[in-house]
Amino acid sequence: MDESILSQLTASPSTTVRPILETRRLSLQFGRQVVLKDISVQINKGETVAIIGESGCGKTMFLKSLVGLLKPTFGSVIFDDHDIQKLTDREMTNLRKRFGFVFQNAALFDSMTISQNVAFPLRQHGVPKGKTASTLISDRLAEVGLPSNVLPKRPSQLSGGMRKRVGLARALILEPDLLLYDEPTTGLDPIMSDVINELMMRTRKRYPVTSIIVTHDMHSARKVADRIIMLYPYSRLERGESQILFDGPPAMLDKTQDRRVKQFVNGEAGERLMEMLSARGKGHPDTLNLTDAFDDDPENEE
Repeated sequence: MDESILSQLTASPSTTVRPILETRRLSLQFGRQVVLKDISVQINKGETVAIIGESGCGKTMFLKSLVGLLKPTFGSVIFDDHDIQKLTDREMTNLRKRFGFVFQNAALFDSMTISQNVAFPLRQHGVPKGKTASTLISDRLAEVGLPSNVLPKRPSQLSGGMRKRVGLARALILEPDLLLYDEPTTGLDPIMSDVINELMMRTRKRYPVTSIIVTHDMHSARKVADRIIMLYPYSRLERGESQILFDGPPAMLDKTQDRRVKQFVNGEAGERLMEMLSARGKGHPDTLNLTDAFDDDPENEE
């Protein structure tokens, strides 16, 4: 038999990886303020993607649009072949069982115990067949390194790092297919930040979960992510420029030629500060006073 024909017969068939999540020209606008414009990305099942970028670039808005918490002005979000904008309220509620959201600062309910906080998704969607609520709660807390004696406590009785871990346990309670983190290491010391990083990595190994992480923490992004996407404020783009400045593996960040990416990754303020100062008094949308220029509180991001 001809060797070329034999090689074709024995070659493994090509496989096409279908994205579990896709945005198609996703745009978000409030009045005249454009936050996101024509964002098109594909995220494969099991991938961990970090979304980075300076305050005000739309990272958190993007994250909320992915799970239907915000409705795009234009474009679409496709999750597992479902265009979420076309789903009924009931269909969207059912789909949200497959989402886990780790909110900034954990967003725990102060009036509830830790047990009640972790169990909250079970109250909304029911306990999976063959499981018990108490077992699920205990298992998830153990997975994030918290002892059972925290169950009757209130969030105010826990440290910031412990509250973050409770938020992760709550997000995992229904074993979601898509897990979204909004600034998971903000406000933590370096050691506790790395504990959260390790937990995110362990979660990815334990569950077949796709993860999207919004973060300013470059150490976290480099350590945890398979892929990094950097967004840039739309108001500062040149006409026709993409809002996505970088999309690739962490190792490629240091090889990029885009000075804006380099400045963000290396934490260099020089040119950005000069832009802010030169914009003062010109009605530029990024006009800031000097105290604003040094305010990177992520809670004011959007």
